Amino acid sequence: MPSDRKNHKKTYREQAEFRERGLLVAGEVLVDKPGLVKHFRIANKEVNMERITLNNGVNMPILGFGTYQIKEPAECIRCVSAALRAGYRLIDTAQAYGNEEAVGAGIRASGVPREEIFVTTKLWFRAYESGVARAAMQESFNKLGVDHLDMVLLHWPFGNTYAAWRELEKLHKEGRIRAIGVSNYAPSQLIDLMEFNEIKPAVNQIETHLLAQQQELHALMAERGVAHQAYAPFAQGRGERMFEAPAVTTAARAHGKTAHQVALRFLLQQGIAAIPKSAGEERIRENFDIFDFALTDGEMEALRAMDTNRPFIGNSQDAETAAFAMTW
Repeated sequence: MPSDRKNHKKTYREQAEFRERGLLVAGEVLVDKPGLVKHFRIANKEVNMERITLNNGVNMPILGFGTYQIKEPAECIRCVSAALRAGYRLIDTAQAYGNEEAVGAGIRASGVPREEIFVTTKLWFRAYESGVARAAMQESFNKLGVDHLDMVLLHWPFGNTYAAWRELEKLHKEGRIRAIGVSNYAPSQLIDLMEFNEIKPAVNQIETHLLAQQQELHALMAERGVAHQAYAPFAQGRGERMFEAPAVTTAARAHGKTAHQVALRFLLQQGIAAIPKSAGEERIRENFDIFDFALTDGEMEALRAMDTNRPFIGNSQDAETAAFAMTW
């Protein structure tokens, strides 16, 4: 939280204004989406962790730590452990990342009790056939060193998605997975999956950042009760120009925050969960330090105007992306 009393009061006034308008603010949740706030102490500092209540009643932290491309085991263990010590309570990995074993080791090394941590992995589309999917999930349980997972996502909408989804439904009913969802699903793919299966996805994890805000898909997911979780909230290095945009730098100066913190706050303030990734411990802590300020109406409007509606990496209905995926 800000150290001086003046900044404290300013933050509280902003929070009161956002509460009146029903928007997400620090320590709160959207009024039209049930949620829970969990309070805990980190380095003698009180932190409010916002949580989203998924469509099956499971509470998911709105901010998590992503582990994409953190492959070297020692580095992955260090980063996951550092993130948990900094206050993150959601760790996101995937079978395709090749680091599930190190992620599990990092969780154990952190000293944070397993029951406090929301662990997500993703089933790879090459393992979507029914018998293969269950075996692949058992391998994930073994590598992570857990007897249950908080969430499992279908990583891409390719291959035998129905078979894979129905295996996840079975594992959910068996109590081994608390919530199931998808990743990189476009509107038509999401509607199709929901129409012809018993359990609807709790989450759709999609590339979302200032330059690709996914506003149309976000509206559809809100209507259908599917939580929006943003991966690549910094565009994986492909959109560095967005951090130099006047809308970002002006808001950063106004709140005494970095451009990256403003980019994350923009997502959270709309009820969009995010999983930023960094291998630097200072940046890991910085990315978490976004619960003590709220962007104004004018700032949010200026940031929304940056949207180009063109994802860099996560468009599953793009022919070139789909063709390239078949080589993975």
